[in-house]
Amino acid sequence: MSIHFALLFAPASLLLAGIVGFMSDKRRPRLVAATAEVAALLAFAAAAVSAAGLIVSGQTQAYLPGSRDFGFSVRLDAVSAVMMLLVTFIGWVIVRYARTYLDGEARQGPFTGWLCLTLTAVLLLVTAGNLVQLVLAWIGTSLFLDRLLLFYPTRIAARRAARKKFVTARLGDVSLLGAAGLLVAAYGTADIATILTAARAGSGGTLATAAAGLLALAAVLKSAQFPAHGWLTEVMETPTPVSALLHAGVINAGGFLLIRFADVMLQAPGVLAALVVVGGFTALFGSLVMLTQPAVKTSLAWSTVAQMGFMIFECGLGLFPLALLHLVAHSLYKAHSFLASGGAVERVAAIRRPGPVAVPGAGAVGRAFLSALAIYVAVGSVFGFHEKSPQAIALGAILIFGVAYMLAQGFADAAPRALTRRTAVYAVATSAGYFALQAAAIRLTAGVLPATPHPGPLEWTLIVTAVVSFGLVAIVQAMFPLWAYHPAAAGLRVHLSNGFYANALFDRRLGGWSLADTSRPRSS
Repeated sequence: MSIHFALLFAPASLLLAGIVGFMSDKRRPRLVAATAEVAALLAFAAAAVSAAGLIVSGQTQAYLPGSRDFGFSVRLDAVSAVMMLLVTFIGWVIVRYARTYLDGEARQGPFTGWLCLTLTAVLLLVTAGNLVQLVLAWIGTSLFLDRLLLFYPTRIAARRAARKKFVTARLGDVSLLGAAGLLVAAYGTADIATILTAARAGSGGTLATAAAGLLALAAVLKSAQFPAHGWLTEVMETPTPVSALLHAGVINAGGFLLIRFADVMLQAPGVLAALVVVGGFTALFGSLVMLTQPAVKTSLAWSTVAQMGFMIFECGLGLFPLALLHLVAHSLYKAHSFLASGGAVERVAAIRRPGPVAVPGAGAVGRAFLSALAIYVAVGSVFGFHEKSPQAIALGAILIFGVAYMLAQGFADAAPRALTRRTAVYAVATSAGYFALQAAAIRLTAGVLPATPHPGPLEWTLIVTAVVSFGLVAIVQAMFPLWAYHPAAAGLRVHLSNGFYANALFDRRLGGWSLADTSRPRSS
Protein backbone atom coordinates (compact mmCIF):
# COMPACT_ATOMS: atom_id res chain seq x y z
CA MET A 1 0.00 0.00 0.00
CA SER A 2 1.59 3.31 -1.06
CA ILE A 3 1.72 6.21 1.37
CA HIS A 4 -0.54 8.36 -0.76
CA PHE A 5 -3.12 5.60 -1.08
CA ALA A 6 -3.12 5.15 2.71
CA LEU A 7 -3.61 8.89 3.20
CA LEU A 8 -6.66 8.80 0.95
CA PHE A 9 -8.00 5.48 2.19
CA ALA A 10 -8.48 6.66 5.79
CA PRO A 11 -11.05 9.42 5.07
CA ALA A 12 -12.56 7.48 2.14
CA SER A 13 -13.43 4.47 4.32
CA LEU A 14 -15.13 6.66 6.93
CA LEU A 15 -16.96 8.60 4.23
CA LEU A 16 -18.36 5.34 2.84
CA ALA A 17 -19.43 4.26 6.34
CA GLY A 18 -21.15 7.61 6.82
CA ILE A 19 -23.14 7.16 3.61
CA VAL A 20 -24.19 3.67 4.72
CA GLY A 21 -25.33 5.14 8.04
CA PHE A 22 -27.90 7.39 6.38
CA MET A 23 -29.39 4.45 4.48
CA SER A 24 -31.10 2.95 7.53
CA ASP A 25 -33.43 4.38 10.16
CA LYS A 26 -33.98 1.11 12.03
CA ARG A 27 -33.53 0.97 15.79
CA ARG A 28 -30.83 -1.69 15.52
CA PRO A 29 -29.09 -1.17 12.16
CA ARG A 30 -26.48 -3.90 12.65
CA LEU A 31 -25.02 -3.46 9.16
CA VAL A 32 -24.51 0.25 9.80
CA ALA A 33 -22.81 -0.30 13.16
CA ALA A 34 -20.59 -3.09 11.83
CA THR A 35 -19.63 -1.10 8.72
CA ALA A 36 -18.71 1.96 10.77
CA GLU A 37 -16.57 -0.07 13.18
CA VAL A 38 -14.71 -1.83 10.37
CA ALA A 39 -14.21 1.45 8.50
CA ALA A 40 -12.84 3.15 11.62
CA LEU A 41 -10.42 0.28 12.23
CA LEU A 42 -9.27 0.34 8.59
CA ALA A 43 -8.76 4.12 8.85
CA PHE A 44 -6.57 3.59 11.91
CA ALA A 45 -4.57 0.94 10.04
CA ALA A 46 -4.13 3.34 7.10
CA ALA A 47 -2.91 6.04 9.49
CA ALA A 48 -0.38 3.60 10.94
CA VAL A 49 0.83 2.72 7.41
CA SER A 50 1.18 6.43 6.65
CA ALA A 51 3.21 7.00 9.82
CA ALA A 52 5.47 4.08 8.92
CA GLY A 53 5.90 5.49 5.43
CA LEU A 54 6.88 8.85 6.92
CA ILE A 55 9.60 7.17 8.99
CA VAL A 56 10.96 5.29 5.98
CA SER A 57 10.58 7.82 3.17
CA GLY A 58 10.26 11.21 4.87
CA GLN A 59 7.57 13.83 4.48
CA THR A 60 5.66 14.03 1.23
CA GLN A 61 2.72 15.71 -0.47
CA ALA A 62 0.39 14.41 -3.16
CA TYR A 63 -1.76 16.47 -5.53
CA LEU A 64 -4.93 14.97 -6.92
CA PRO A 65 -7.54 16.40 -9.34
CA GLY A 66 -7.10 20.13 -9.76
CA SER A 67 -4.18 22.49 -9.55
CA ARG A 68 -1.48 22.60 -6.90
CA ASP A 69 -3.18 25.51 -5.14
CA PHE A 70 -6.85 24.70 -5.39
CA GLY A 71 -7.18 20.95 -5.98
CA PHE A 72 -7.44 18.10 -3.49
CA SER A 73 -4.06 17.44 -1.89
CA VAL A 74 -2.69 15.56 1.09
CA ARG A 75 0.36 16.49 3.15
CA LEU A 76 2.26 13.97 5.26
CA ASP A 77 4.70 15.21 7.87
CA ALA A 78 5.24 14.71 11.60
CA VAL A 79 2.26 16.92 12.53
CA SER A 80 -0.27 15.36 10.14
CA ALA A 81 0.93 11.81 10.91
CA VAL A 82 0.50 12.31 14.65
CA MET A 83 -2.92 13.88 14.16
CA MET A 84 -4.04 11.09 11.83
CA LEU A 85 -3.07 8.43 14.36
CA LEU A 86 -4.79 10.34 17.14
CA VAL A 87 -8.03 11.01 15.23
CA THR A 88 -8.40 7.50 13.80
CA PHE A 89 -7.58 5.75 17.08
CA ILE A 90 -10.00 7.81 19.16
CA GLY A 91 -12.53 7.62 16.33
CA TRP A 92 -12.35 3.83 16.29
CA VAL A 93 -12.85 3.66 20.06
CA ILE A 94 -15.81 6.06 19.90
CA VAL A 95 -17.49 4.16 17.06
CA ARG A 96 -17.16 0.90 19.03
CA TYR A 97 -18.53 2.59 22.15
CA ALA A 98 -21.42 4.22 20.29
CA ARG A 99 -22.43 0.86 18.81
CA THR A 100 -23.35 -0.34 22.30
CA TYR A 101 -24.29 3.03 23.82
CA LEU A 102 -26.94 3.76 21.17
CA ASP A 103 -28.17 0.21 20.77
CA GLY A 104 -31.94 0.38 20.35
CA GLU A 105 -31.92 4.18 20.12
CA ALA A 106 -34.03 5.81 17.46
CA ARG A 107 -31.99 7.29 14.57
CA GLN A 108 -28.87 5.32 15.44
CA GLY A 109 -28.08 5.06 11.74
CA PRO A 110 -28.06 8.83 11.05
CA PHE A 111 -26.06 9.40 14.25
CA THR A 112 -23.43 6.96 13.00
CA GLY A 113 -23.48 8.70 9.63
CA TRP A 114 -22.84 12.15 11.08
CA LEU A 115 -20.19 10.70 13.39
CA CYS A 116 -18.28 9.17 10.48
CA LEU A 117 -18.63 12.33 8.37
CA THR A 118 -17.22 14.42 11.21
CA LEU A 119 -14.20 12.12 11.46
CA THR A 120 -13.81 12.28 7.67
CA ALA A 121 -13.75 16.08 7.74
CA VAL A 122 -11.19 16.11 10.57
CA LEU A 123 -8.89 13.78 8.63
CA LEU A 124 -9.15 15.98 5.54
CA LEU A 125 -8.35 18.97 7.76
CA VAL A 126 -5.21 17.59 9.40
CA THR A 127 -3.81 16.26 6.09
CA ALA A 128 -4.75 19.29 3.96
CA GLY A 129 -2.03 20.38 1.55
CA ASN A 130 -3.63 23.65 0.48
CA LEU A 131 -5.75 26.38 2.00
CA VAL A 132 -8.90 25.58 0.01
CA GLN A 133 -9.11 22.04 1.33
CA LEU A 134 -8.22 23.18 4.85
CA VAL A 135 -10.96 25.82 4.94
CA LEU A 136 -13.61 23.49 3.49
CA ALA A 137 -12.71 20.70 5.92
CA TRP A 138 -12.69 23.18 8.82
CA ILE A 139 -16.22 24.33 7.96
CA GLY A 140 -17.40 20.78 7.29
CA THR A 141 -16.19 19.57 10.68
CA SER A 142 -18.25 22.25 12.39
CA LEU A 143 -21.40 21.70 10.33
CA PHE A 144 -21.36 17.93 10.86
CA LEU A 145 -20.80 18.41 14.59
CA ASP A 146 -23.84 20.69 14.72
CA ARG A 147 -25.99 17.76 13.60
CA LEU A 148 -24.65 15.63 16.45
CA LEU A 149 -25.22 18.37 19.01
CA LEU A 150 -28.90 18.38 18.01
CA PHE A 151 -29.35 14.64 18.18
CA TYR A 152 -32.03 15.33 20.80
CA PRO A 153 -33.62 18.37 19.13
CA THR A 154 -36.40 18.80 21.68
CA ARG A 155 -33.98 19.47 24.54
CA ILE A 156 -33.88 23.21 25.04
CA ALA A 157 -30.39 23.16 26.57
CA ALA A 158 -29.07 21.25 23.56
CA ARG A 159 -30.64 23.78 21.21
CA ARG A 160 -29.17 26.69 23.16
CA ALA A 161 -25.71 25.11 23.11
CA ALA A 162 -25.98 24.38 19.38
CA ARG A 163 -27.07 27.96 18.70
CA LYS A 164 -24.07 29.40 20.54
CA LYS A 165 -21.81 26.91 18.83
CA PHE A 166 -23.24 27.89 15.44
CA VAL A 167 -22.62 31.60 16.03
CA THR A 168 -19.06 31.22 17.31
CA ALA A 169 -18.25 28.68 14.60
CA ARG A 170 -19.44 30.94 11.81
CA LEU A 171 -17.34 33.80 13.20
CA GLY A 172 -14.39 31.42 13.24
CA ASP A 173 -15.11 30.36 9.66
CA VAL A 174 -15.12 33.98 8.51
CA SER A 175 -11.84 34.59 10.34
CA LEU A 176 -10.20 31.58 8.70
CA LEU A 177 -11.49 32.60 5.27
CA GLY A 178 -10.02 36.05 5.80
CA ALA A 179 -6.72 34.56 6.94
CA ALA A 180 -6.59 32.29 3.89
CA GLY A 181 -7.21 35.23 1.58
CA LEU A 182 -4.44 37.27 3.21
CA LEU A 183 -2.01 34.35 3.01
CA VAL A 184 -2.70 33.94 -0.70
CA ALA A 185 -2.18 37.67 -1.19
CA ALA A 186 1.03 37.65 0.85
CA TYR A 187 2.66 34.60 -0.71
CA GLY A 188 0.97 34.29 -4.08
CA THR A 189 -0.08 30.68 -3.51
CA ALA A 190 -2.55 28.56 -1.57
CA ASP A 191 -0.08 25.68 -1.19
CA ILE A 192 0.63 25.28 2.53
CA ALA A 193 4.15 23.89 2.10
CA THR A 194 5.17 26.86 -0.05
CA ILE A 195 3.62 29.32 2.42
CA LEU A 196 5.42 27.80 5.40
CA THR A 197 8.76 27.75 3.60
CA ALA A 198 8.42 31.42 2.66
CA ALA A 199 7.25 32.39 6.13
CA ARG A 200 10.22 30.63 7.75
CA ALA A 201 12.46 32.74 5.51
CA GLY A 202 10.83 35.86 6.96
CA SER A 203 8.76 37.00 3.99
CA GLY A 204 5.12 38.01 4.04
CA GLY A 205 5.24 41.45 5.63
CA THR A 206 2.14 43.18 6.95
CA LEU A 207 -0.25 40.83 5.16
CA ALA A 208 1.28 37.83 6.94
CA THR A 209 0.95 39.62 10.29
CA ALA A 210 -2.71 40.34 9.63
CA ALA A 211 -3.24 36.73 8.57
CA ALA A 212 -1.67 35.58 11.83
CA GLY A 213 -4.17 37.72 13.73
CA LEU A 214 -7.12 36.14 11.93
CA LEU A 215 -5.67 32.65 12.38
CA ALA A 216 -5.42 33.33 16.11
CA LEU A 217 -9.02 34.56 16.23
CA ALA A 218 -10.24 31.47 14.38
CA ALA A 219 -8.31 29.22 16.78
CA VAL A 220 -9.64 31.00 19.87
CA LEU A 221 -13.24 30.69 18.66
CA LYS A 222 -12.83 27.06 17.62
CA SER A 223 -11.27 25.98 20.92
CA ALA A 224 -13.92 27.57 23.16
CA GLN A 225 -11.79 30.27 24.74
CA PHE A 226 -13.27 32.83 27.11
CA PRO A 227 -15.81 34.35 26.57
CA ALA A 228 -16.91 32.04 23.71
CA HIS A 229 -16.70 28.93 25.89
CA GLY A 230 -20.34 28.56 26.93
CA TRP A 231 -21.47 26.07 24.29
CA LEU A 232 -18.81 23.55 25.31
CA THR A 233 -19.99 23.42 28.92
CA GLU A 234 -23.55 22.65 27.73
CA VAL A 235 -22.87 19.80 25.29
CA MET A 236 -23.77 17.35 28.03
CA GLU A 237 -27.25 17.27 26.49
CA THR A 238 -25.80 15.22 23.63
CA PRO A 239 -24.91 11.51 23.77
CA THR A 240 -21.65 10.76 25.58
CA PRO A 241 -19.83 9.66 22.37
CA VAL A 242 -20.15 13.23 21.08
CA SER A 243 -18.35 14.58 24.16
CA ALA A 244 -15.50 12.17 23.48
CA LEU A 245 -15.57 12.97 19.74
CA LEU A 246 -14.78 16.61 20.52
CA HIS A 247 -11.28 15.47 21.51
CA ALA A 248 -10.62 13.76 18.18
CA GLY A 249 -9.40 16.91 16.47
CA VAL A 250 -12.61 18.94 16.83
CA ILE A 251 -12.38 21.16 19.89
CA ASN A 252 -8.57 21.10 19.60
CA ALA A 253 -8.62 22.02 15.91
CA GLY A 254 -7.76 25.56 16.97
CA GLY A 255 -4.52 24.34 18.48
CA PHE A 256 -3.78 22.32 15.35
CA LEU A 257 -4.34 25.41 13.19
CA LEU A 258 -1.78 27.40 15.19
CA ILE A 259 0.68 24.52 15.14
CA ARG A 260 0.30 24.00 11.39
CA PHE A 261 0.95 27.70 10.67
CA ALA A 262 3.58 28.13 13.39
CA ASP A 263 6.02 29.79 10.98
CA VAL A 264 3.41 32.40 10.09
CA MET A 265 2.46 32.97 13.74
CA LEU A 266 6.08 33.73 14.70
CA GLN A 267 5.99 36.75 12.41
CA ALA A 268 3.42 38.41 14.69
CA PRO A 269 4.81 38.70 18.26
CA GLY A 270 1.88 40.89 19.29
CA VAL A 271 -0.59 38.20 18.22
CA LEU A 272 1.35 35.57 20.17
CA ALA A 273 1.26 37.84 23.23
CA ALA A 274 -2.52 38.10 22.90
CA LEU A 275 -2.73 34.30 22.75
CA VAL A 276 -0.72 34.07 25.97
CA VAL A 277 -3.15 36.42 27.72
CA VAL A 278 -6.35 34.81 26.37
CA GLY A 279 -5.14 31.24 26.78
CA GLY A 280 -3.62 31.81 30.20
CA PHE A 281 -6.74 33.52 31.54
CA THR A 282 -9.00 30.80 30.11
CA ALA A 283 -6.83 28.11 31.68
CA LEU A 284 -6.99 29.71 35.12
CA PHE A 285 -10.68 30.55 34.82
CA GLY A 286 -11.69 27.10 33.61
CA SER A 287 -9.64 25.25 36.23
CA LEU A 288 -11.21 27.24 39.07
CA VAL A 289 -14.79 26.83 37.80
CA MET A 290 -14.18 23.12 37.25
CA LEU A 291 -13.60 22.61 41.00
CA THR A 292 -17.11 23.87 41.81
CA GLN A 293 -19.07 21.63 39.42
CA PRO A 294 -21.06 18.81 41.06
CA ALA A 295 -21.77 16.86 37.84
CA VAL A 296 -18.99 14.65 36.49
CA LYS A 297 -19.44 15.44 32.79
CA THR A 298 -19.86 19.18 33.40
CA SER A 299 -16.67 19.20 35.44
CA LEU A 300 -14.90 17.39 32.59
CA ALA A 301 -16.21 19.97 30.12
CA TRP A 302 -14.83 22.83 32.21
CA SER A 303 -11.55 20.93 32.44
CA THR A 304 -11.48 20.83 28.65
CA VAL A 305 -12.00 24.60 28.54
CA ALA A 306 -9.02 25.01 30.86
CA GLN A 307 -6.84 22.56 28.92
CA MET A 308 -7.63 24.20 25.60
CA GLY A 309 -6.66 27.51 27.21
CA PHE A 310 -3.36 26.03 28.30
CA MET A 311 -2.74 24.70 24.79
CA ILE A 312 -3.39 28.16 23.30
CA PHE A 313 -1.11 29.58 26.02
CA GLU A 314 1.68 27.21 24.91
CA CYS A 315 1.26 28.28 21.30
CA GLY A 316 1.46 31.93 22.38
CA LEU A 317 4.79 31.19 24.05
CA GLY A 318 6.06 29.68 20.79
CA LEU A 319 6.24 26.17 22.30
CA PHE A 320 4.58 24.50 19.32
CA PRO A 321 6.11 20.99 19.76
CA LEU A 322 4.94 20.99 23.37
CA ALA A 323 1.49 22.19 22.30
CA LEU A 324 1.27 19.22 19.91
CA LEU A 325 2.32 16.87 22.72
CA HIS A 326 -0.27 18.43 25.01
CA LEU A 327 -2.94 18.09 22.33
CA VAL A 328 -2.29 14.35 22.00
CA ALA A 329 -2.02 13.61 25.72
CA HIS A 330 -5.11 15.60 26.64
CA SER A 331 -7.19 14.10 23.83
CA LEU A 332 -6.43 10.53 24.90
CA TYR A 333 -7.00 11.25 28.57
CA LYS A 334 -10.17 13.29 28.20
CA ALA A 335 -11.83 11.04 25.60
CA HIS A 336 -11.33 8.14 28.00
CA SER A 337 -12.64 10.22 30.91
CA PHE A 338 -15.89 11.01 29.10
CA LEU A 339 -16.43 7.44 27.94
CA ALA A 340 -15.78 6.18 31.49
CA SER A 341 -17.78 8.92 33.22
CA GLY A 342 -20.76 6.62 33.79
CA GLY A 343 -18.93 4.65 36.46
CA ALA A 344 -17.02 7.56 38.00
CA VAL A 345 -19.50 8.16 40.84
CA GLU A 346 -19.54 4.49 41.81
CA ARG A 347 -15.74 4.30 41.81
CA VAL A 348 -15.41 7.37 44.02
CA ALA A 349 -18.07 6.09 46.42
CA ALA A 350 -16.23 2.76 46.70
CA ILE A 351 -13.02 4.42 47.90
CA ARG A 352 -12.39 3.79 51.59
CA ARG A 353 -10.48 6.50 53.35
CA PRO A 354 -7.85 5.09 55.72
CA GLY A 355 -8.23 7.86 58.27
CA PRO A 356 -8.86 11.58 58.72
CA VAL A 357 -8.61 13.85 55.70
CA ALA A 358 -5.18 15.47 55.49
CA VAL A 359 -5.72 19.24 55.46
CA PRO A 360 -2.45 21.09 54.81
CA GLY A 361 -1.73 24.22 56.79
CA ALA A 362 0.16 27.26 55.58
CA GLY A 363 3.47 25.74 56.67
CA ALA A 364 2.79 22.49 54.80
CA VAL A 365 1.84 24.40 51.66
CA GLY A 366 4.99 26.50 51.85
CA ARG A 367 7.21 23.43 52.32
CA ALA A 368 5.42 21.66 49.46
CA PHE A 369 6.04 24.47 46.96
CA LEU A 370 9.66 24.91 47.98
CA SER A 371 10.24 21.16 47.75
CA ALA A 372 8.55 20.94 44.35
CA LEU A 373 10.66 23.77 42.96
CA ALA A 374 13.82 22.22 44.43
CA ILE A 375 13.01 18.88 42.79
CA TYR A 376 12.27 20.65 39.51
CA VAL A 377 15.60 22.51 39.57
CA ALA A 378 17.51 19.34 40.47
CA VAL A 379 15.92 17.25 37.71
CA GLY A 380 16.19 20.10 35.23
CA SER A 381 19.90 20.42 35.95
CA VAL A 382 20.37 16.78 35.03
CA PHE A 383 18.57 17.30 31.72
CA GLY A 384 20.45 20.55 31.04
CA PHE A 385 18.67 23.80 31.87
CA HIS A 386 21.09 25.74 29.68
CA GLU A 387 19.76 23.96 26.59
CA LYS A 388 16.14 24.87 27.28
CA SER A 389 14.33 28.02 26.21
CA PRO A 390 13.09 30.37 28.95
CA GLN A 391 9.53 29.66 27.81
CA ALA A 392 9.99 25.90 28.28
CA ILE A 393 11.53 26.40 31.72
CA ALA A 394 8.63 28.63 32.75
CA LEU A 395 6.09 26.10 31.48
CA GLY A 396 7.78 23.38 33.50
CA ALA A 397 7.59 25.56 36.60
CA ILE A 398 3.86 26.04 36.03
CA LEU A 399 3.39 22.27 35.70
CA ILE A 400 5.33 21.63 38.90
CA PHE A 401 2.91 23.88 40.77
CA GLY A 402 0.29 21.20 40.18
CA VAL A 403 2.61 18.65 41.74
CA ALA A 404 3.14 21.01 44.68
CA TYR A 405 -0.60 20.85 45.28
CA MET A 406 -0.29 17.06 45.72
CA LEU A 407 2.82 17.43 47.84
CA ALA A 408 0.91 19.71 50.19
CA GLN A 409 -1.47 16.83 50.94
CA GLY A 410 1.50 14.62 51.76
CA PHE A 411 3.11 17.24 54.00
CA ALA A 412 -0.06 17.77 56.07
CA ASP A 413 0.21 16.74 59.72
CA ALA A 414 -2.51 14.07 59.37
CA ALA A 415 -1.04 12.57 56.21
CA PRO A 416 0.39 9.03 56.44
CA ARG A 417 4.05 8.66 55.55
CA ALA A 418 3.18 6.46 52.59
CA LEU A 419 1.29 9.39 51.05
CA THR A 420 4.24 11.72 51.64
CA ARG A 421 6.64 9.31 49.92
CA ARG A 422 4.25 8.71 47.05
CA THR A 423 3.76 12.42 46.33
CA ALA A 424 7.53 12.96 46.39
CA VAL A 425 7.91 10.22 43.77
CA TYR A 426 5.20 11.93 41.71
CA ALA A 427 7.15 15.19 41.81
CA VAL A 428 10.35 13.55 40.56
CA ALA A 429 8.52 11.54 37.89
CA THR A 430 6.62 14.60 36.64
CA SER A 431 9.77 16.69 36.32
CA ALA A 432 11.71 13.94 34.57
CA GLY A 433 8.77 13.11 32.34
CA TYR A 434 8.33 16.73 31.31
CA PHE A 435 11.92 17.17 30.19
CA ALA A 436 12.06 13.76 28.48
CA LEU A 437 8.81 14.24 26.59
CA GLN A 438 9.79 17.78 25.66
CA ALA A 439 13.02 16.51 24.11
CA ALA A 440 11.12 13.76 22.27
CA ALA A 441 8.53 16.23 20.90
CA ILE A 442 11.21 18.62 19.65
CA ARG A 443 13.11 15.79 17.99
CA LEU A 444 9.96 14.38 16.38
CA THR A 445 8.97 17.72 14.86
CA ALA A 446 12.47 18.94 13.95
CA GLY A 447 12.41 20.54 10.51
CA VAL A 448 8.60 20.76 10.57
CA LEU A 449 7.96 23.13 13.47
CA PRO A 450 10.17 26.16 14.17
CA ALA A 451 12.35 26.52 17.25
CA THR A 452 11.07 28.64 20.10
CA PRO A 453 12.31 32.23 19.58
CA HIS A 454 14.32 34.03 22.24
CA PRO A 455 11.98 36.20 24.31
CA GLY A 456 12.07 39.99 24.13
CA PRO A 457 10.95 42.45 26.83
CA LEU A 458 7.25 41.87 26.13
CA GLU A 459 7.67 38.10 26.21
CA TRP A 460 9.65 38.24 29.46
CA THR A 461 6.91 40.31 31.05
CA LEU A 462 4.28 37.78 30.00
CA ILE A 463 6.39 34.84 31.16
CA VAL A 464 6.92 36.29 34.63
CA THR A 465 3.26 37.32 34.92
CA ALA A 466 2.10 33.85 33.89
CA VAL A 467 4.37 32.03 36.34
CA VAL A 468 3.31 34.29 39.21
CA SER A 469 -0.38 34.02 38.32
CA PHE A 470 -0.40 30.23 38.03
CA GLY A 471 1.66 29.98 41.22
CA LEU A 472 -0.77 32.13 43.21
CA VAL A 473 -3.77 30.14 41.95
CA ALA A 474 -2.03 26.88 42.87
CA ILE A 475 -1.38 28.20 46.39
CA VAL A 476 -5.02 29.25 46.75
CA GLN A 477 -6.17 25.82 45.62
CA ALA A 478 -3.81 24.07 48.02
CA MET A 479 -5.09 26.16 50.94
CA PHE A 480 -8.73 25.95 49.90
CA PRO A 481 -9.71 23.46 52.67
CA LEU A 482 -8.61 26.00 55.29
CA TRP A 483 -11.05 28.68 54.20
CA ALA A 484 -13.67 26.70 52.25
CA TYR A 485 -16.34 27.18 54.91
CA HIS A 486 -15.85 30.90 55.42
CA PRO A 487 -19.00 32.88 54.43
CA ALA A 488 -17.05 34.88 51.86
CA ALA A 489 -15.75 31.66 50.31
CA ALA A 490 -19.29 30.30 50.07
CA GLY A 491 -20.40 33.34 48.10
CA LEU A 492 -17.36 33.14 45.84
CA ARG A 493 -18.09 29.47 45.22
CA VAL A 494 -21.59 30.33 43.97
CA HIS A 495 -20.23 32.90 41.53
CA LEU A 496 -17.50 30.52 40.38
CA SER A 497 -19.93 27.66 39.83
CA ASN A 498 -21.83 29.96 37.46
CA GLY A 499 -18.67 30.97 35.62
CA PHE A 500 -19.12 34.56 36.80
CA TYR A 501 -22.22 34.58 34.55
CA ALA A 502 -20.28 35.13 31.32
CA ASN A 503 -22.26 32.34 29.68
CA ALA A 504 -25.57 33.82 30.83
CA LEU A 505 -24.63 37.17 29.31
CA PHE A 506 -23.80 35.42 26.05
CA ASP A 507 -27.18 33.69 26.17
CA ARG A 508 -28.97 36.95 26.72
CA ARG A 509 -27.09 38.63 23.90
CA LEU A 510 -28.16 35.86 21.53
CA GLY A 511 -31.69 35.77 22.86
CA GLY A 512 -31.10 32.25 24.14
CA TRP A 513 -33.54 32.58 27.01
CA SER A 514 -36.41 33.06 24.57
CA LEU A 515 -36.00 29.56 23.14
CA ALA A 516 -39.08 27.57 24.03
CA ASP A 517 -39.31 23.80 24.46
CA THR A 518 -41.78 22.96 21.72
CA SER A 519 -42.05 19.38 22.94
CA ARG A 520 -44.16 20.50 25.90
CA PRO A 521 -47.83 21.38 25.32
CA ARG A 522 -48.79 24.93 26.15
CA SER A 523 -51.51 25.55 28.68
CA SER A 524 -54.61 27.25 27.37
